[in-house]
Amino acid sequence: MKKLLLLLIFSLFPVTSYAAADLPSHLVAQVPTPVLNTLAFSASFSHGRLDPCRGDRPIEFVALPGTLFTVQGVSHDHGVTIYRVTTKDYPYPSKTGYFVDSRFVRAADSSTPERAAKLPGRAEIQEGLLASLGKTYVWGGNVREGVDLVEKLYPQGDRLAGVDCSGLLYQATDGFTPRNTSALISYGNALPVAGLTAREVARKLEPLDLIVWKGHVMIVLDGESIIQSTMGCPGVGGVGISPTVETLEKLMKTRKPRDSYPQGSAGSKSFVVRRWFRQ
Repeated sequence: MKKLLLLLIFSLFPVTSYAAADLPSHLVAQVPTPVLNTLAFSASFSHGRLDPCRGDRPIEFVALPGTLFTVQGVSHDHGVTIYRVTTKDYPYPSKTGYFVDSRFVRAADSSTPERAAKLPGRAEIQEGLLASLGKTYVWGGNVREGVDLVEKLYPQGDRLAGVDCSGLLYQATDGFTPRNTSALISYGNALPVAGLTAREVARKLEPLDLIVWKGHVMIVLDGESIIQSTMGCPGVGGVGISPTVETLEKLMKTRKPRDSYPQGSAGSKSFVVRRWFRQ
């Protein structure tokens, strides 16, 4: 029985080898490039839309064109070369590693520069946020119109048309801001909000301030509204706008405003406000 199980596993996921002498040292994204936390690209894109509510969460983020990767190893998935990589655009710990399909990238070398991330102006960022209004929530998504090459190479799969909470901000800032809420909780400067009411917090906010905790971020759109991408299960959510005070009042039924994000379990009942935009 054990042997049969091993044969089944190896038939589904080909053996990985990370000791190839002819590996390129670096890769660069030619087009928007999905970065997965598994080498099983074929299985991840073998059926329709990925559903994070059911635990379908192989996508970490979509690397923008020009993103530089450092190669750590190579494998094959149903005949397709898959690289294990790291990138400064997504510098977060991983138990499984990060993987890219070789058809989305080209070989580079150590002299290839990192992607130049230039922060757009405030109005342009606000327009970018609004451009995603009504778009679907996609776990790991930050290309609201989807990835054309995914549709071509994996026609039965999810083309990743939509954004998650930090992906909404990442696309609007052209990949300037961190791509993970674990980094956004300390991004920029803290706005002192501990002990304040929802209305008092709202009066201190400026456009593009972040209301954030580990797991989710809301973005202050203007003086009266907040924009965010919510997961929602089943089939509810996406990018929407809500009144600032009303949103804060609802949030503060379960979370308290803090001046800095607390360690441990206290974080599950807290949020912080970060002011990062300066131009």
